[in-house]
Amino acid sequence: MNGVAPKMNVLAFKAARHLEVERRPLPEINADSVLIRVAANGVCRTDFHMWENYGDPALAEVMPALVAKTDVMGHEIAGTVEEIGANVKRFKRGDRVVVPTTVGDGTCNICKSGHSHLCDSLTVPGHSYQGGYAEFVAFPSADRNLVHLPDEVGFLDASALGCRFVTAFHGVIDQAKVSAGEYVVVYGCGGVGLSSVNVAAAAGAEVIGVDINDGNLALAREMGAAHTINSRTTLPVEAIREITQGGAHVSIDALGFAETCVASTRSVRKRGRHLQLGVPSVAERGSVLLPVEEMLSREVAFISGFGMPAHRFEALLPMIASGRLTPARMIKREISLSNVQDVLCSMEHFSNENSGSVVVTNFC
Repeated sequence: MNGVAPKMNVLAFKAARHLEVERRPLPEINADSVLIRVAANGVCRTDFHMWENYGDPALAEVMPALVAKTDVMGHEIAGTVEEIGANVKRFKRGDRVVVPTTVGDGTCNICKSGHSHLCDSLTVPGHSYQGGYAEFVAFPSADRNLVHLPDEVGFLDASALGCRFVTAFHGVIDQAKVSAGEYVVVYGCGGVGLSSVNVAAAAGAEVIGVDINDGNLALAREMGAAHTINSRTTLPVEAIREITQGGAHVSIDALGFAETCVASTRSVRKRGRHLQLGVPSVAERGSVLLPVEEMLSREVAFISGFGMPAHRFEALLPMIASGRLTPARMIKREISLSNVQDVLCSMEHFSNENSGSVVVTNFC
């Protein structure tokens, strides 16, 4: 190539709410990292928070995990290994892989206890380093954190696994410990919510999806919900208590709004579990006022979930390969890098046109 360094397309911040495609050199790798050619990158609501508040000091105060040290977002990455560092043993060129969103360094006590997603030195692609809104990504500490993708799992399925689906799987299975025969409510049937519906239904629960968007509710039924409630027209807490004869065993807030969080805590039966997966907004300063006395008098457990440790992919991927879990079913559009700006703008509105998930598969 006559000494000219190869270049790639990236989608870069120019300012808050303003992204543009530009050409840049490929990222360099070190001895422990790999270079991944990105095949698919999901457009996540976490990206919307970052896009809306890029450069705002309040983001660091309220959502420190979302503070950007890079101007290229994207944390739901699947692709193939293009190049490996000298110390990498578990991967070779051409391997199909999926990138965990929450990456641990393996040295702190929390990593050693099996919870690498809560590492004291946590790194997140698209936040800590250049993310997947690019043709190539350099992924660090590959042998410790990168995950092989089975041939039976397509890149579209895998594009949901970095963030929303693994968050749902870890929250529903590991944290809330949902079991067969239980009633599970999901408030907010967007990416994390639809994933939670799918995982809870696969666990044998009877799932109730709640949303203001009929398109999302239709998708919830496709993903396994037995009942759906449009909270614009029906009071959800009362309806849930009637369906479940007293309240759900588990209720999930997959949005992070004060209204959905409080409604979720009130939707469970005595000794029920509330699971918080949605991230409160910067506008709400990352906080929600809870009805603590009411929760205390009914012994409601407040549980939360954030990401998933890399080793839990061993339990998740076979369920996708066998068809028990169907993350690609919620994907409604494949787009180019140049379309991401418009998709993020549209996330300001909860309309039927925004039902389902969007994935970048064209890097122009």
